[in-house]
Amino acid sequence: MEQKLGQFLFSDNALVYAILDGASVPDLPMRLFEMQPPNVCLYRGDLDADLAEVAPYLVHLIPGTRFANWVLSECWGKHWGIFVQSPYPLIELRKHFRKFLTVHDQEGNPMLFRYYDPRVLPKFLPTCKEEELSLIFDDKVRAFFAESDDAGELIRLQCVNNELKQWNFAMQQSTVGMPQHAHQPNQSVGVSYA
Repeated sequence: MEQKLGQFLFSDNALVYAILDGASVPDLPMRLFEMQPPNVCLYRGDLDADLAEVAPYLVHLIPGTRFANWVLSECWGKHWGIFVQSPYPLIELRKHFRKFLTVHDQEGNPMLFRYYDPRVLPKFLPTCKEEELSLIFDDKVRAFFAESDDAGELIRLQCVNNELKQWNFAMQQSTVGMPQHAHQPNQSVGVSYA
C-alpha cells in the first residue's frame, strides 16, 4: 500500500504535503518532534499540551524520509488526514489552509471546520460553487488526495477550468478508476470562511 500511495502522490513533480489530524494520529506531536519533518501547526499561537495533541498539522512529505515512509505505511484506512500537491512552500500553504479552519453558519456563528478529515473533504468540495472552489484551490493547490470512506480507493480532487474533477483509484487492485465530473449545485452551502 505504501508504495502504491507514494506513486500517486509523488507522480507530478509537485511538492507533497499532508494535513494530519492530531485527533486521529496517535502521538502526532511526538512523532513530529522525533522525526523532524518540515511542519507547522495550523492553529495560531502557543498551544497547551491538550490542544497541541489534537491540532491539525501541515507537513511537507519528502519521499524516502522516515516521516513520509511512516505516514504512507501507517495512515491508510485510519482517517489520519488528507494529502495536497502544490508548487508552494510550507509557510505559504499554512496561510492558505488556516483560512478554512473556521466557518460561519447562516446565523454568523463560528464553527470549527475539519476539512482535513478525509471523510469530509470529498463530500464537501462537490457542494461548492465555482467561486468557492476558486477560493479553496486558488493557485496554491494542484490537487487534493483522500482515502475513500471504506479505504478501497484513493480520491484525487482537482479544479480544472473552474470545475471540480474527481478521479478514484482502486487501492486494493491493479485497476484504476476513470475521471468523474463532480456535481455542481445551484445553491451555496451557506457557510463563509473566516
